[in-house]
Amino acid sequence: MNWFKQIFYCKHSPPERPTPLTKVENREPRRQTTIAADNPITSESDDALNRTAIAHSFADQIQAIDARNGLVVGVLGPWGSGKTSFINLARRNLEDDGIAVLDFNPWMFSGADQLVQAFFVEVTAQLKLRPGFAEIGGLIEEYGEAFSGLGWLPFVGPWIERGHKATGILAKLLQSKKEGAGGRRAKVTRALTDIPAPIVVVLDDIDRLTTPEIRDVFKLVRLTANFPNIVYLLAFDRVRVEQALGEQGIPGRDYLEKILQIGVDLPAVPFDVLNSQIFTGIDGALVGIEKPGDFDSNVWPDVFMEIIRPLIRNMRDVRRFAAAIHGAVRDLGGQVALVDALALEAIRVFLPDVFARLHSSMAGLTTTSSDFGRGREPEHLKEQIDVLIESAGNHQQVVRSLIEHLFPAAQRHIGGSHYGGDWRNGWLVNRRIAHEDILRLYLERVVGERLQAFSSAEIAWSKLADKGAFSEFLGDLPVEQLREVISMLEAYEEKYTLEHVVPGSVVLLNLQPTIPDVQRGIFDFGARMTVTRVVYRLVRSLDGPAAVEAAVREILPQVSLLSPKLDLITIVGHRDGAGHKLVTEEAAKVLEREWRAEVRDADQALLSQEVDLIRVLGLAIDDANEDEPTISVPDLPEITLALLKSAKSEVKSQAMGSRAVVRKPRLHWEGLVKIYGDEGTLRQRIDALKAATTEVDRVLVELVDKYLSGWRPKEFDDD
Repeated sequence: MNWFKQIFYCKHSPPERPTPLTKVENREPRRQTTIAADNPITSESDDALNRTAIAHSFADQIQAIDARNGLVVGVLGPWGSGKTSFINLARRNLEDDGIAVLDFNPWMFSGADQLVQAFFVEVTAQLKLRPGFAEIGGLIEEYGEAFSGLGWLPFVGPWIERGHKATGILAKLLQSKKEGAGGRRAKVTRALTDIPAPIVVVLDDIDRLTTPEIRDVFKLVRLTANFPNIVYLLAFDRVRVEQALGEQGIPGRDYLEKILQIGVDLPAVPFDVLNSQIFTGIDGALVGIEKPGDFDSNVWPDVFMEIIRPLIRNMRDVRRFAAAIHGAVRDLGGQVALVDALALEAIRVFLPDVFARLHSSMAGLTTTSSDFGRGREPEHLKEQIDVLIESAGNHQQVVRSLIEHLFPAAQRHIGGSHYGGDWRNGWLVNRRIAHEDILRLYLERVVGERLQAFSSAEIAWSKLADKGAFSEFLGDLPVEQLREVISMLEAYEEKYTLEHVVPGSVVLLNLQPTIPDVQRGIFDFGARMTVTRVVYRLVRSLDGPAAVEAAVREILPQVSLLSPKLDLITIVGHRDGAGHKLVTEEAAKVLEREWRAEVRDADQALLSQEVDLIRVLGLAIDDANEDEPTISVPDLPEITLALLKSAKSEVKSQAMGSRAVVRKPRLHWEGLVKIYGDEGTLRQRIDALKAATTEVDRVLVELVDKYLSGWRPKEFDDD
């Protein structure tokens, strides 16, 4: 039993988390990928449907029937049901018993005249190659020439290539015309009567011809069907042929019954047998692919039974599906959940109209509810889903199941549950197509910037418990990617454990001051918020205030600068509007007091490195208790410069109806005055800075001079 079948029929409880396919125990040894081409089988060893015994019985039946007046036998079944394979299995028995089996492919010819002529040529050629049949072949050849008459002249080319001369052919045809077809037919009849075993002529794939061509084939059979010991073995889809033969109020079935003496309907493939073949096909298609993607055994049974299985009707479909998934899964390189990829490949192969609409339906499929469905829904989202379902025709239930199991965000559009944005991280981590970036990757085969960042975040997450490896990996990333990669670590929140908290927080807090604080939009809160969001999620994964306090006390000595230390203390503390109360109030007060003492004792080198010095000094001054010493700001140009840089900010605004974001520089002038005690002292320090160095940003100098001149911004000003 192959692995997919084991998962499907497993009676045990499924694992709690998706299991990577490559880590499943007790799998067969890796072997070369085996994808069967869409060709009929030719040997009994390839008989996956156990039809060998039935085919042998069919061959015996042909031999048992009296064929002295000719015989027409039909092997009937829908497209892809294995008619050719069945005939090949029977052929072996017939040939072993000394019966000549000839093939005529009507696909090669069109038009009644050409079809008749080609039939006699092909049958003659094959008979002449078989011992004991050369004479009969010659007689049939003469009969065919006589029957076709001068209509054969346009096709003398091939005969000339065989060494015949055009004049000889013409003379022979004229002589045959004089003798008539009747005499030739009598000779053929006498010769066929004397052969020890019938000759079987196979005409396959009749149902794939056009309607006129199907009628021509059956006219040919009817014309020659009463030759003794000639058994015509026709393979076709009954429904298709009956439709083609019906004309002028006469049902095609009635016409067919006059020609077909025996009809053998191929048995339906047992449900479990076809299931087993599908599982075997999938398993064989994935062997040798190093990264097939995570396999969720919880999702697989429903996806298989409700999406994949209804679309696969026969072994031809199995082979098409297996070939498709091999290429797709290999190309995706494990970046899409395996079950999702299998389901979408089934849609692509068997419901191409639905697949063609997936890209234009992406928003409807992946956009989550606003406030769990209480917000106003954009109408176009549901419209996309409705059109997608309608495009499935008779398979609309398959598309509904696709939405139910693979696109939770769209369930509300078909009467299902509402999913909010907090589900998105889980979909992303598990590489589910429910997330827009993963679906886009599958459809476009291009890894976008966000998904590239997430791929880096996956690696970073794997190193999170190792402080050195985590720091080295993030340090090697381009600085412009750091914020996005760190932000993506939030997706792993549910997997954070004790071993991740201290090393992860230390590395992120030390890295935070080096991340470029490029504002990306009017609602972007900057690099500091990106880091603190992840650190907050790390520390809150701990069990209780005592565990959090212990972790904080382990983290703080390893953090270099004062501002990221303040961020951590603020996160776990009780400060209004900022603290998350992860430690007791008493512990928070102690941590804050110890931090203020560290600020007072900081040397000028440390203070000058602070990117957020105005906040550090401002809070240290504002929050100091009466019994704490006052903080004096060193009278050094580098300290003044660090304060001015940290006091500079931007006010962002956006006009109604415009996408443009307007940024205006500002200084936290009141905060600077509070730190220095009065504006006069601030002016003196600025003058000293100007006198000591010229290496000050021009925009900052102009902004400082603007404030020194007395200018102050007004709320909603237009300057």
